[in-house]
Amino acid sequence: MARTLPVITDRRPTACAVTGLTAGILLAVLWSVGLVDGLGVDTADGLLGRDSLKDDIPGTGAGALFAFVVGLAGTFTACNVAAFGAIAPMAGTADTRSGRLAAALRPLGRVTAAAVAVAALYGGICAAIGPNIPQLSQSTGSGGIPPRALQALITFTVIGLVMAWLGLSALGLTPDPLTHRTRLLLIGALIGGFVIGRPYPLFRKAFAYAADTHNALYGALLFALIALGNVVVVALLFLLLALTGHGRIPRWLHAAPGRAATFSGTALLLFGTFTVVYWGIRLPARYDYWWFPTMPWNAA
Repeated sequence: MARTLPVITDRRPTACAVTGLTAGILLAVLWSVGLVDGLGVDTADGLLGRDSLKDDIPGTGAGALFAFVVGLAGTFTACNVAAFGAIAPMAGTADTRSGRLAAALRPLGRVTAAAVAVAALYGGICAAIGPNIPQLSQSTGSGGIPPRALQALITFTVIGLVMAWLGLSALGLTPDPLTHRTRLLLIGALIGGFVIGRPYPLFRKAFAYAADTHNALYGALLFALIALGNVVVVALLFLLLALTGHGRIPRWLHAAPGRAATFSGTALLLFGTFTVVYWGIRLPARYDYWWFPTMPWNAA
């Protein structure tokens, strides 16, 4: 019989849910897209040794390198930061009895494989279609929201809602029909789905390069590399937590019933809420659909 995350039976789930929701909303309000995206571009410039936005991509090999660097440089952007919500579920499903490295690689492999598969599939389809897709549109749109922004709004709102549901189900507040394996695969698929709505400038450049080739296999490769770049930092941080101190953190998570579920659920709910609020509420406010609070550092 498939195992599921332990169910918490005391009153902590409600407190954890409130904590995750509140933290996600605050993060969306405080987030500075100019600061984070600018750091991403600077990181790509440093890794590539050239102007990543303005300079042409000289060839197929350089395109592959550019795709991976774009994924890595975009780690902390608003369209990828929710990937860090996967760390707690991965740590919570690691079985330290089978060896620390093997226990860490199994959940990491499932999340990564699902992310790469979804990104590659989308990249292959879009490269085959070509540049006439919403993500590369320069139109302002009839309602004032550009098609690429509307695609981002819809995609990330859906992804955020699913992540929030996963968080609530891990906390035992909604039905949880998933096993450990399917939960990790779904989380990985959601991370891979980030590319479907991503408006990040460096990503649009990689996207345009792939679309111009009209080569589905090459497009799939580029997007797979972007997905790998997206999860590198998440993977390294997870391995650091899982392997240091003789696997102390995974053992601690499994030492008490419900502890792994508490951390997994709260993390998923935090990042799911952030994604919904940032993309589904804050983004339309930029186009004067309604009011959303701003800070001095992110009012522009």
